[in-house]
Amino acid sequence: MRLRPYRRNLVVWSSSAGPAGGYGALRLTRLARTGRIHRFMRTAALLTVAGLVGLARAVRPRWRPLLGGAVLTVAGVVLRSGAWGVALVPGLLFLLSAPLIPASPDADHKRRSELERELAAYSTPAQRCDLEATLDQYPDSITSELRDIIAGQAKAARSKGIPGAGQH
Repeated sequence: MRLRPYRRNLVVWSSSAGPAGGYGALRLTRLARTGRIHRFMRTAALLTVAGLVGLARAVRPRWRPLLGGAVLTVAGVVLRSGAWGVALVPGLLFLLSAPLIPASPDADHKRRSELERELAAYSTPAQRCDLEATLDQYPDSITSELRDIIAGQAKAARSKGIPGAGQH
């Protein structure tokens, strides 16, 4: 003998609810399948966040607040009746602040990519250590861009090309 499966689609006569509308007929209510709906919503939200994180990496730094502002504003408008409606205000603030961030011209982009190519010549750990020792002689305010590039290249060198498969 085995147990009967749980029924989710039960129909219940709701006589205590009174007449539905003005016609005097009893109302049928259907129990919602809340578990399945909640699981779908959580999965959809997780996939959306994962996609937005990848998109945020591809977007230039000037437009990242615009992306975040658009997401928060849409969430605030869609969910305005609940507590998530509060997300509308920070979303609008991000949208308004994005144009205030100064743009970096293409000349800066070309200069940085040329600098990255030159620093890629320091490929061994010993060469990087020597370069970092040289950079230690100068203030961080002057060498911060070089240090960021070196750190990014060191991180890329440790990576095997598979995201999340770094050494533990």
